[in-house]
Amino acid sequence: MPELPDVDVYVERLQAKAGGQILTSLRIGSPFLLRTVDPPASEMAGRKLLTVERLGKRIVMGLEDDLFMVLHLMVSGRIRWKDPGAKIPGRVGLAAFDFEDGTLILTEVSKKKRASLFLVRGREALADHDRGGIDPLTCGLKAFKAAITRENRTLKRGLTDPRIFSGIGNSYSDEILFHSKLPPTRLTSKLTDAQLKTLHTKTLEVLEDYRDRMRAEVGDGFPDKVTAFRDDFYVHGRYRKPCRVCDKPVQRIRYAENEVNYCAKCQCGGKLLADRGLSRLLKKDWPRSLDELEIKRSGG
Repeated sequence: MPELPDVDVYVERLQAKAGGQILTSLRIGSPFLLRTVDPPASEMAGRKLLTVERLGKRIVMGLEDDLFMVLHLMVSGRIRWKDPGAKIPGRVGLAAFDFEDGTLILTEVSKKKRASLFLVRGREALADHDRGGIDPLTCGLKAFKAAITRENRTLKRGLTDPRIFSGIGNSYSDEILFHSKLPPTRLTSKLTDAQLKTLHTKTLEVLEDYRDRMRAEVGDGFPDKVTAFRDDFYVHGRYRKPCRVCDKPVQRIRYAENEVNYCAKCQCGGKLLADRGLSRLLKKDWPRSLDELEIKRSGG
């Protein structure tokens, strides 16, 4: 799922490409995409694009006459800037936003159509799409501490809860926790002041660093290769691959449709974190440390 760094670059490049232009038409290619009936899609056409903003992980396009298009890409939704009048791809295409100088194409490769488009009237209506989390890039240390410790949760869940922080998801939370040298299962109530300060610092550094990397990659173009599994990540999506710092294999915890990636040595002092399903199945045979894991894999 595109997160804060990705969405920020989407917003910046869309503003640069289409800002100030007339939306000549909005073509809906999938009945599952549009989640509102008033105002109708036809009312968007003929109005100038005034603003492009990020709201959590959502892209908000503000048009004349106080109309807004709220786009949530979810896990597999992506947008690409094409020539004017570009066709909506048959199998994966969801919509086309036609502007004077180009067309924004929305696609979703997953069979589960989760991406959504809401058309709303009036800025006040945007509050319905705001989950309430604070912006991790602009909040100070005091606000950050108050937010992350408001509820006693694991660090992974605290960072990815949209009611706490705006725009952080599965990918970048793994990277933030790796650079903070903190285990994803550590309870927020157990953090020291020093750890909270480090977590705040690394949150800023990781999000800003990857946003800057994306800006450099895209340049004057448009982000066509947004992915949750970047080659320059340290742990996310690198299960069993060597840690870039200690060379030990990256580990994971799987839950629901997600997984947490972490380095047992750099973040947990060599201790393996229990995978709910597998550790319950193996019980006493579940390795507690990297050393035990290496012995089992070698057949010792």
